[in-house]
Amino acid sequence: MAVNVAPGFDLQPSSQQVPLSTNYITNFDFLNQYLPDTYEKEFERYGNRSVASFLRMVGAEMPSNSDLIKWAEQGRLHTKYTKCTTAAASTAIEADWTIPNNITNFNPALGGGSLAALRVGQTVMISDNTPGSTLSVKGIVKEAPSAGGLGVNVVKIAYYELTQQIAPNAECDIFIYGSEFNKGTVGMQGSLEADDFIFSNKPIIIKDKYSVSGSDMAQIGWIEVTTENGASGYLWYLKSEHETRLRFEDYLETAMIEAVPAVAGSGAGDFLQGTGAGLSAANLNGSDGIFFVVGQRGNVYGGGNPQVLADFDNVIQRLDKQGAIEENVIFLNRNFSFDIDDMLAAQNSYGAGGTSYGLFDNDEEMALNLGFTGFRRGYDFYKSDWKYLNDPTMRGGIVGGKVNGLLVPAGSTTVYDQILGKNAKRPFLHVRYRASETEDRRYKTWITGSAGGARTSDLDAMEVNFLSERAVCTLGANNFFIFQD
Repeated sequence: MAVNVAPGFDLQPSSQQVPLSTNYITNFDFLNQYLPDTYEKEFERYGNRSVASFLRMVGAEMPSNSDLIKWAEQGRLHTKYTKCTTAAASTAIEADWTIPNNITNFNPALGGGSLAALRVGQTVMISDNTPGSTLSVKGIVKEAPSAGGLGVNVVKIAYYELTQQIAPNAECDIFIYGSEFNKGTVGMQGSLEADDFIFSNKPIIIKDKYSVSGSDMAQIGWIEVTTENGASGYLWYLKSEHETRLRFEDYLETAMIEAVPAVAGSGAGDFLQGTGAGLSAANLNGSDGIFFVVGQRGNVYGGGNPQVLADFDNVIQRLDKQGAIEENVIFLNRNFSFDIDDMLAAQNSYGAGGTSYGLFDNDEEMALNLGFTGFRRGYDFYKSDWKYLNDPTMRGGIVGGKVNGLLVPAGSTTVYDQILGKNAKRPFLHVRYRASETEDRRYKTWITGSAGGARTSDLDAMEVNFLSERAVCTLGANNFFIFQD
């Protein structure tokens, strides 16, 4: 059995720029002697329609007084190089190893001309990455790295074993595990500088407006309207104004989730000289939203939801290679939530019938709880339904670009704040809004016109304006996981 397509959920927006007949009663036939019974209060058939709450749960807001927000994140402490090769025979006692100078091995901030961070006297392990191979060898750096041609370094390594057995030109990993020196020798030659990854983001300006004429403000309706923030009354424009406000508050969050940077030469990006592209754009910058950042610098689980423990083990093994944050929260859609419930229920050996898990007090009138709030397997995972991923007017029900969930590390991280000039603790997710001593652009609202108490112009209307300028900072994106189809 399946849910029928018809009747479906209503996607027609209830907010329009003009009054419609569907918003008001149209039968004013006073010659009819029979009057209908009316329900004055508007029925809230969709419940709480707002989708905002995610950032309020996991993040914080703090001011910023610049067009550019920059922060530094730690690089790896230990050094490992991949796809290293040697032409030496497997019986050699020492060999020249070629180390590719690429972004897999090096911090991009260092540029392409840096030498490998291997120094004479350091001991290394070389592991053969050929599928099915179990070979590895230990060695010591005999000669410091040197440029070996375009984009590669060459370093001489002497082996501890008599024969190293790794075949010529096999791709290997090399990592440092210590050092060894003879008696009476000088110390380690050269030193290493700590690497930082520098990230930045730009705030975007978000606006909205509601306008109503003075004449319509003087007209009362017959329906008592309500909104999610508790506003009520018989004046229809109050409902429209409050819904505009609620919609704007949702956009303050969803813009931080979905924002993408504008590519130079694109329709919305900066004008690209010599191409004619971007002529219609206002040189917009865009911003790095959460989904964009996690997709670029975080972890992506594709091909559906993890439905068995083996799938989650793959997620856990990836987290082991990242920051290994102890507690994590998965914000997910309904299907993903059910998949986790079913996965956890299946761990009960008596759960074949699906009725023997949950919390029981042997109460015959007890309602069976078929859901779980979280589990522990290596790390603590808590799950929380994310309305934004379920709402059919937003991401719920879409096919292309579907996101099923987002794993967010709990707690805070220490970063160097260039504005403060010192290390500071920040939530992994937080919003920076523009503010100074004279201007606060976190959430601005003002009224213009000549109606509704405004006396700013000769416009016979009331215009309620909304504005915010903000950006989201996703710190330690390597600790996040996005689950998508």
